[in-house]
Amino acid sequence: MTGPAFHHPDFSELVRVSARIGCLSFGGPVGQIALLHRELVDERRWVSEEEFLQALNLCHLLPGPEAQQLATWLGWKLHGWRGGLAAGLLFVVPGALVMLALTLLYAAAAHLTWFAALFLGIKAAVLGIVAQALVRIAGRALKTRLQRVLAVAAFVALVLFDAPFPLVVLAALAIGAAFGARRPDLLALAPAMPAEAKPVSHPWLASLRAVLVWGAIWAAPMVAVLLLLGRGHVLWQIGVFFSQLAVVTFGGAYAVLAYMAQEAVTTHHWLLAGEMADGLGLAETTPGPLVMVTQFVGTLAAMRAPAPFTPLVAGLLGAALTTWVTFAPCFLWIFAVAPWIGRLQRATALKGGLAGVTAAVVGVIANLSLWFALHLLFARVSVVQAGPLRWQVPDLATFDARAALIAAVAAALIFKVRWGIVPVLGICAALGLAMSAL
Repeated sequence: MTGPAFHHPDFSELVRVSARIGCLSFGGPVGQIALLHRELVDERRWVSEEEFLQALNLCHLLPGPEAQQLATWLGWKLHGWRGGLAAGLLFVVPGALVMLALTLLYAAAAHLTWFAALFLGIKAAVLGIVAQALVRIAGRALKTRLQRVLAVAAFVALVLFDAPFPLVVLAALAIGAAFGARRPDLLALAPAMPAEAKPVSHPWLASLRAVLVWGAIWAAPMVAVLLLLGRGHVLWQIGVFFSQLAVVTFGGAYAVLAYMAQEAVTTHHWLLAGEMADGLGLAETTPGPLVMVTQFVGTLAAMRAPAPFTPLVAGLLGAALTTWVTFAPCFLWIFAVAPWIGRLQRATALKGGLAGVTAAVVGVIANLSLWFALHLLFARVSVVQAGPLRWQVPDLATFDARAALIAAVAAALIFKVRWGIVPVLGICAALGLAMSAL
């Protein structure tokens, strides 16, 4: 018995549906992937269940936000390059515009007492949201003893040895690939699904063209910044940092946030630890990929070293450059790799590498949770070093009971009442205002 016939939309219909998805894509990658599945597989029958799952597995293998890359692949599947470009851009642009408006508001009002109280509640809610992500991803990723060992090892390497995030990712990728090729059972790898999609003719040519075109698009604004402003300007530093970040963002936004926070706060001094948590809170309230928090960082960094521009112009340039170098690589990965989807699905070493990274990401998010908790609950946190060990120690006298109480409320609403992210953020923001008034 056959199911309903598949429908191939015209380009205008793809654009309309992609715009709708971009405006409704709240809830992080899990909610966004579910939205794409409901809209394009269940309701409109534009692609089959098997093709959707194959594409999702492919996107998990690539750096960058998997939901946005999945939307790009679906557009590419239906209308080639222009379909992928339309679907991918419309998935990002609504959230980027909202995030820009909220960031400019934040920059203008952050010094106000009521605004600081509002964001005390939002930061406390973010701690609960990150803890929820940790529990969800751990439940999905840690199925075997080897995966649990990789998660603990990643956590210890980051917390006690201050290991660089890219090194942790690459080590997990190499270990997972080795076990995937020889002992896939230790990573609970599922057997490869048969490829349904028709093979693309001349895949090497299609991949080469994608790399050349999108590599040039990715580099174009950086060349302009280099020629006009030089290597010492903050826009060059922003572009280089977030271009590097785009290559190592395996495992989703939460995984890379700890690395981004460490570099943005302690290395570049673009913003404070509390402001980093504020940015994540803003990103949680907007549609689109959660990694849009990078735009918040880039905007504030540019506004605080604006010369030769005004702070507003510098902030707009920082936002545009950060968004460009964060998301342009996503199109490069998808357009270069999509022609090989069938072969990649049968590459057990690659699947093992992904499983290893996913397991390590649990340890990375646990490190992020600890980092947020320390900087939320204590006004002062110092670094202690003993030989190769290096860890953070809070000043117990600076404990913030208000933040702890709001974080407990957020945890109860998320884990017990099972409220969604947006209402939890609203309740906690109101609690922050109320406690400030009292």
